[in-house]
Amino acid sequence: MTFETKLTARLVEIFSAIQGEGLNVGTRQLFIRFAMCDLRCSYCDSAHTWDVPNECRVEQTPGHRDFETYPNPVFGSLLLQWVDRQNQPHLHDSISLTGGEPLLHAPFLKEFLPQLRQTTQLPLYLETGGHRPQQLEMVLPYLDCVGMDIKLKSVSGEDRWPAHAEFLQLCHNASVEVFIKLIVDRNTDPIELERASQLVADVNPKIPVFLQPATPLAASLRLVLPPAPEQVLAWQAQMKRTLSCVRVVPQTHKMIGQL
Repeated sequence: MTFETKLTARLVEIFSAIQGEGLNVGTRQLFIRFAMCDLRCSYCDSAHTWDVPNECRVEQTPGHRDFETYPNPVFGSLLLQWVDRQNQPHLHDSISLTGGEPLLHAPFLKEFLPQLRQTTQLPLYLETGGHRPQQLEMVLPYLDCVGMDIKLKSVSGEDRWPAHAEFLQLCHNASVEVFIKLIVDRNTDPIELERASQLVADVNPKIPVFLQPATPLAASLRLVLPPAPEQVLAWQAQMKRTLSCVRVVPQTHKMIGQL
């Protein structure tokens, strides 16, 4: 296994777990969690990924949570070794590139992902805020699936509509499998949901959309409260007038203790 590059990645952790969100829910994935995020969503349950830690955690045995720590930043050759050690035959369905915001490492990923695919023979899945289309273009040829957020200002405090539209169009044009995740809480503005529906429909109304009720969280920015059941039912009905696939799926990994 050889991979020569001077580029490095800032990581939070590498581990094996069950995917709890979106289109791949319930599948076994090998997670590479990148550090740094340029968003500050008020519901974020991974605020520890916003900055770069001095060390990253690397699971030694898939699913055992027997972590060892290593200094940041990390060279691609070493990251490949860690991934290869966890990639036991027939165990993982895909590799999740998550964060933080993985696309902040786009130059590294452009060099690293072809080697990762060749070494593991696993599909590559990007979890992203869906707001960095220029960085996406750098890595799209190496991705199999993209799960992108559409940030609702009434929920997240972020407003990224033009970037979301460009990002989704790029995914669609590249024929990569893509789905949308919308975090909703008790303060969700239905007008923003209508705007999100139209944004997706303008690209392709068949793109799956996942309404994800916020997990209760005493966040640093504000108290996060999940929506009421009647709110979720109304929002799903509203979006299904425009889109053909709107599902409601909470963070299932937290329900089964896969944190």
